[in-house]
Amino acid sequence: MSTPPAGATEPLTVHAAMTDRELAARTRVLVVATVGFTVFFAVWVMFAIVGIPIREEFDLTDGQFALLVAIPILTGSILRVPVGILTDLIGGRLVFTSLLVVTAIPTYFISRASSYTELLVLAFFLGLSGTSFAVGIAWVSAWYPPERQGFVLGVFGAGNVGASITKLLAPTLVVLVPAAGAASGVVPGGWRFVPFVYTIMLLAMAAVMWTVAPGPDHRPARGRTFREINRPLRVLRVWRFGLYYIVVFGAYVGLALWLPKYYVDVYGVDLRLAGLLTALFIFPASLLRPLGGYLSDRLGPRPVTYTAFIVMCLALTWLSFDLGIVLFTVLVIVVGAMMGIGKASVFRYIADYFPRDMGVVGGLVGAIGGLGGFVLPLLFAWALAETGRPESTFIVLLAASIVSLVWLHLVVIKMRWDERHRTVAFEPEGTS
Repeated sequence: MSTPPAGATEPLTVHAAMTDRELAARTRVLVVATVGFTVFFAVWVMFAIVGIPIREEFDLTDGQFALLVAIPILTGSILRVPVGILTDLIGGRLVFTSLLVVTAIPTYFISRASSYTELLVLAFFLGLSGTSFAVGIAWVSAWYPPERQGFVLGVFGAGNVGASITKLLAPTLVVLVPAAGAASGVVPGGWRFVPFVYTIMLLAMAAVMWTVAPGPDHRPARGRTFREINRPLRVLRVWRFGLYYIVVFGAYVGLALWLPKYYVDVYGVDLRLAGLLTALFIFPASLLRPLGGYLSDRLGPRPVTYTAFIVMCLALTWLSFDLGIVLFTVLVIVVGAMMGIGKASVFRYIADYFPRDMGVVGGLVGAIGGLGGFVLPLLFAWALAETGRPESTFIVLLAASIVSLVWLHLVVIKMRWDERHRTVAFEPEGTS
């Protein structure tokens, strides 16, 4: 594990001596935060599946479809910083529970939407579900010591597997209830049954979280000024971490949204099989996140991130060609595995350098990565329209991966130069 540089904030002392009761409390925080994030993520990417029958019902173009699936990603990204700060100020239990209840409102009304415009407006508010990542990162990190945060934040981040809930469950829900609905219309049918079920899941999770999560909560930003809280946002390193997170998380979200359509359009499979094949990408991209955190705790985040970027570039180069469905799926799984490991290693960086600022720094890095998840589906649609080649999707991802790998390599070269000349032991604050 690397040591924070001079000038970085000191670790919280609340972790110094944990009683059995405190250990149980922080375990409950990790469990309910992870389960809650899993539910939220399923809701956040809901349009990746229900958007396909919506496209048919409302006769949407590829661009309109891309906008619909991307809008929740936009909202869930731009609001991560303020929500992360709020969590550090008042505690994760209250913020997370409130967010579950508030998000249930637009989720329900999506099941009653009657126009594309109405769906776009509701999709904007549905995006609140994406801010749950900033809440959980700030909440969990406040309960755990920095030397364990690679693993525990990896466990929390494995809640990304919620996207698989949508990919596996939603196609079944779409056909479970007839389009006309049930119970005299109280229960909507067809694709509308999916947001109806998700509404129930959100409200049930809110009740569980408020009951199970411990209190009083840790609030690392209490007593600090707004200027102190936001100081890390002026450090260039934070923005570099954000670029890395576009590659390992924004690209993950973009592909999770785009792959079902890709499989349907390119390989001619049905929606259920497309969801299953997409889940094969999502599982390693989510469930390997704890492994990435563990490796980052043991080896440091830099070599782990380095390896993830290199393997991704190799696989994406191959995916940029016309491939059969089996080889295509295998390579997509490889990309997903590296994304899962890389997502954890990037946040282990943050725990090293900004242990008291996970709300604001984690919120900003998550926001930048999430914005990548908003922009990338739009770029996929643009690249497809310009080239007529479906595999142009992976050319876009390859370009982003190469930029991040080159920047990381340049930083490593500079650090080695500095170490040889004994100028500094770490990356100088605000310069890399």
